[in-house]
Amino acid sequence: MSEFFNLFILFITDAWFAWIPAVGFAMVFNVPRKMLIFCAAGGALTHSFRFLLLHFGIPIEWATFIASANMGFLGLYWSRKHLIPRPVFTVASVIPMIPGSYAFTAMIGLVEINTSGYSLELMQVVMENGLRTLFILTALSFGLAIPSILIYRGRPIV
Repeated sequence: MSEFFNLFILFITDAWFAWIPAVGFAMVFNVPRKMLIFCAAGGALTHSFRFLLLHFGIPIEWATFIASANMGFLGLYWSRKHLIPRPVFTVASVIPMIPGSYAFTAMIGLVEINTSGYSLELMQVVMENGLRTLFILTALSFGLAIPSILIYRGRPIV
């Protein structure tokens, strides 16, 4: 019971801190005030769902893809219900999942290579974090695009 309670507290904490950047990004791009609650809910749900997937051992790239695809489907529903373009909800909601720490570590590694010279360890750090950043960003974009492709496709897939 204690393990479940701890996971629940971590889940709620993750959701609480994830809505803040989602709403901040939405406010920067002048999302209508009535729609900010949906951006907050989307950011909290998406990031905390990814947190759960990570907790159960799914790699961060796949967890990000699954969470952003779920946000894509939820964004399609909200956009049809409220007659607002889908990116209003979806883009702001996945902003908390941008891999800033991996990109920062890769860039710091590049600066270190430039200042102190090449070493295998530094190159490994740069490649690992740079590729992880690339794959997470790709997962975000494909995850948001897949629901629209599947639902709005005008011709049969096969």
